Amino acid sequence: MAANAQFCYDSVNNSCLKQVYLATLRIPLYLVAVTIILLTVCGNLFVIISIAHFKQLHTPTNFLVLSLAVVDLLLGGFLMPTAIVRCLESCWYYGDLFCKIHESVDVMLCTASILHLSFISIDRYYAVCEPLKYQTKINVCVAFYMITVSWSISAVTGFGMIFLELNIMGMEDVYYNTFYCIGSCNLIQTEASSIISSTLSFYIPGFIMIGIYLKIFLVARRQARTIQGIVSQSRTSEDSRKTTSSKTERKAAKTLGIVMGVFLCCWMPFFLCNSVNAIFNYSIPPGFIDGLLWVGYLNSTFNPLVYAFFYSWFRKAFVMIVFGQIFQTDSSRTKLITD
Repeated sequence: MAANAQFCYDSVNNSCLKQVYLATLRIPLYLVAVTIILLTVCGNLFVIISIAHFKQLHTPTNFLVLSLAVVDLLLGGFLMPTAIVRCLESCWYYGDLFCKIHESVDVMLCTASILHLSFISIDRYYAVCEPLKYQTKINVCVAFYMITVSWSISAVTGFGMIFLELNIMGMEDVYYNTFYCIGSCNLIQTEASSIISSTLSFYIPGFIMIGIYLKIFLVARRQARTIQGIVSQSRTSEDSRKTTSSKTERKAAKTLGIVMGVFLCCWMPFFLCNSVNAIFNYSIPPGFIDGLLWVGYLNSTFNPLVYAFFYSWFRKAFVMIVFGQIFQTDSSRTKLITD
């Protein structure tokens, strides 16, 4: 058996064993992965170009959505290509330094996603539940502050944990003697590290967002009933304008709530597995963890599809971008959202 064993690096001591997959399995999986990567990159690129180009979309909420799309774009363009090679070739060929960068960016982008969604939920709370305070509480400067905080905390968390080796603190000897081999790039965490990082980066923000959106939907439902009663008694243009504005805010809250729900559904299996893996002495197969990780990655593919399905402005912007109409004079002033 040892004679037939294949290694990532045949001439290097302490090389990882290589799992060889049949071409009939690898080729279809590569094709699927390439399709997912292209959808992720192109979809989020359309979101970024749409919001950046059209002035009507320059709102605090959309700037947060644009920054979230940048997170998803980086995940699709930077993490996914190397991750699929690592998964299907079962070896890491890019060196230890790039492995640490890859793991750091992975943690950073996941943390950035949930922080962006947390701030978006706060934005939607004021827009729907405290509409009179929205203009004073949430503006473009506040949105940029939220974006800066999200990226800063995420970068410190991701790069700090990996490069300072906080993820293996207390088990360094065990890691290098048992888990480490040349050609491997799997994130190993101690029991304390996995529970603390998952709780701070996922569970606590996730539960807070769920609470905020439950409050939003309860208030939105009450507002809808109130507005329906007002409209049935009065049909003035001012009432109609307020009704349209309220419907727009509620629809935005619903859409972004679905984005949050997709995020939680995609990433929760991985974080649950990551939390218990160290407790069960790392007995969960790496291939299974990689599969759950790719389910999480798919969240970055789904987000633009949610925007395309619920937002007419995104569909209009998509058509203009595809046909090159954004290069026409004053195209940035095109009215994508009608009253």
